[in-house]
Amino acid sequence: MAIKRNRRFHPEIPTASLSDIMFFLFLFFLIISTLANPNVIKLTLPKAKSNETTNKDHITLSVTEDQRYFVDKTEVSFSELENKLLEQTTLKGDKVVVVRLPADNKVQDLVDVMQIGVKLKLNFVIATAK
Repeated sequence: MAIKRNRRFHPEIPTASLSDIMFFLFLFFLIISTLANPNVIKLTLPKAKSNETTNKDHITLSVTEDQRYFVDKTEVSFSELENKLLEQTTLKGDKVVVVRLPADNKVQDLVDVMQIGVKLKLNFVIATAK
């Protein structure tokens, strides 16, 4: 009489550590996506009924409520603003500047910045929130 053993091989994939790996990848991409945002300077932008998004990497000029000026996340004084914009336009080869001003700033702040743009023959676009 032949006795058969009932030991068949059942393939099994251990997935206990897979959830841990997916959690760490999720955290990694979440942190990296917040760091990759070009508009890190938080401003309450003026509202508009319709707005268009730019898909090109333009020069960003941000003005805060306390008159601090940022050109692509680097702070510059108002006296150095013209030279920094000229330097960035020659470096990037782009004449479009996205201006980010708070909604409650004075109009004179916008006019002062626009005069620099007219002097350098730049195209200014005002950023708005929907």
